[in-house]
Amino acid sequence: MGNHEEFREYVVTRGPALLRAAHQLTGNPSDAEDLLQAALAKTYVAWDRIQDRSSLDGYVRRAMVNINISWWRRRKLQEYPSDELPEVPFQQDVRHHHEDLERALERLPVRQRTAIVLRYYEDMTEPEIAKALGISIGTVKSTVSRGMAKLRGDMAVQPSLN
Repeated sequence: MGNHEEFREYVVTRGPALLRAAHQLTGNPSDAEDLLQAALAKTYVAWDRIQDRSSLDGYVRRAMVNINISWWRRRKLQEYPSDELPEVPFQQDVRHHHEDLERALERLPVRQRTAIVLRYYEDMTEPEIAKALGISIGTVKSTVSRGMAKLRGDMAVQPSLN
């Protein structure tokens, strides 16, 4: 099978899952498509150098994270979490679904969403996140903590649509 055909088959097979990961990073469907397209373009250029085909998803996800961080830095968004969070107890509810969590993630500021996705979806350590985002480990800890608190509050407050 030629490289072009092998790449096309990979994109057709793994594209939807990779698009979901891109959407979790960006919080916006249009930005997610742009991010995935940019990451796939980088992957296509490096296709011959990627020896282990089983690591392709990781390669594309890492490219998405790096590209998203680059875009985020370029925009120089200055979003700061609130110092005051509502004291709403979190109650487990079987009606909360993955879609509710994705909507809650989309409502987070970009920096919090990125830190949480890197920590819990990409399973990166705090030092790795600090290096990737160009911030201190303490800032990573507080950003993730505030984002998680906001998610817990949001998930407890938001009624399930099901």
